[in-house]
Amino acid sequence: MLLTLMLGGRQKRGTTDLRVEANEALSTLREVVLMPRDLAPVLPQTDHQDDVVVLVHGFFASAGVFRPLRHKLERELGAKVASFTHPPGAGVRTIARSLAKLVDRIPENTRIHIVGHSLGGVVARWYVQELGGYARVTQTFSLGSPFRGTRVAHPFPFLVGADLHTKSRLLQRLRDRAHEVRVPHTSILGDADRLIVPQDSAILPSGDVALFTGLGHNALLYDKRVQALIADRVKTVRPLA
Repeated sequence: MLLTLMLGGRQKRGTTDLRVEANEALSTLREVVLMPRDLAPVLPQTDHQDDVVVLVHGFFASAGVFRPLRHKLERELGAKVASFTHPPGAGVRTIARSLAKLVDRIPENTRIHIVGHSLGGVVARWYVQELGGYARVTQTFSLGSPFRGTRVAHPFPFLVGADLHTKSRLLQRLRDRAHEVRVPHTSILGDADRLIVPQDSAILPSGDVALFTGLGHNALLYDKRVQALIADRVKTVRPLA
């Protein structure tokens, strides 16, 4: 069942548009500042029954861009957080194999939640649906992930663009098989993400949808409403029967 959550009030044009653009610009700058952080894999010590949140970043970024979300999950929720940084240009299949190796190092009987921004959300679902990750993962989240592709990828087929092209067979396979794997998913998107990953592309055809008003592509990483939703669902979710 697809549940759409409208989070935030109706936006007025003019001054509000300028605020949205300024927020996106500041979020992008924040990404740049945080990118030198967490370049090496982060694997916390865990006990059985721990909640472990694995973070998968997007194209031309690093695990460091998740620092604010990491701090919220660790300090307010008591969750353990794991991450790794993948090189620019690596394809979805390659990054998903790296994700699989990281998850293999996490003890059994932990509840694993994967949060992916942009490309990272596609990687999370490829791991779950195509590499057997459904056996380990409790739920997945995507933040502005192009499940129907993005035109931004078209000029760069030699990088990851071939995987994220609007005609990508990889993305078609993900969409076609989304209902076959019973791992809950939440597609999180912003109504101001119009150029990179518009709304009609950012929704996996299975699970819940959380649409936030006034947020662009990178602002999804740092918005407190988004962080609160992820924390709440990490705290309360249980696998589907």
